[in-house]
Amino acid sequence: MNNSIGLGELLERGGIYYEFPGNSVQEILEILVAKVPVPPSISVEDLIQAVKEREALMSTSIGDGIALHHPRNPLLTKMEEQFVALAFLKNPVDWKALDAKPVDTLMLIVSSSPKSHLRILSSITFFCKEEAFLKLLRDRASSDTLINFIKDTERKWEA
Repeated sequence: MNNSIGLGELLERGGIYYEFPGNSVQEILEILVAKVPVPPSISVEDLIQAVKEREALMSTSIGDGIALHHPRNPLLTKMEEQFVALAFLKNPVDWKALDAKPVDTLMLIVSSSPKSHLRILSSITFFCKEEAFLKLLRDRASSDTLINFIKDTERKWEA
């Protein structure tokens, strides 16, 4: 591949959260940003504001109960600070999805450049088209199982 960071490593950095609380998009976003390991180069408040502003533009739901949330513009300057967090919601929430399905799985993408952001989105989009990955999400697989599946798949891309 290249020297970019894989989705598996990005998830290790950002974390996977189960039974995630919240009953509205805004509440969930605030709680999630407060829980993730926000790098010292940005403030929690700036990240919360950026994700709320992005969601106000248009729903980040991609359908099938999944939302890919992200600030509109990269907030980080260092590639090594990027992360992706995955939250399995305790209560599905109406995310104004085009397919009208409530969201129960949320990913937060925090990147350092438009190119990196698009690469991360592309990787996630690929995985979200893979039935084996979607089954892991539906089954709320363990962090180790999810990350190992992603890393194994990414290693096959490099082969």
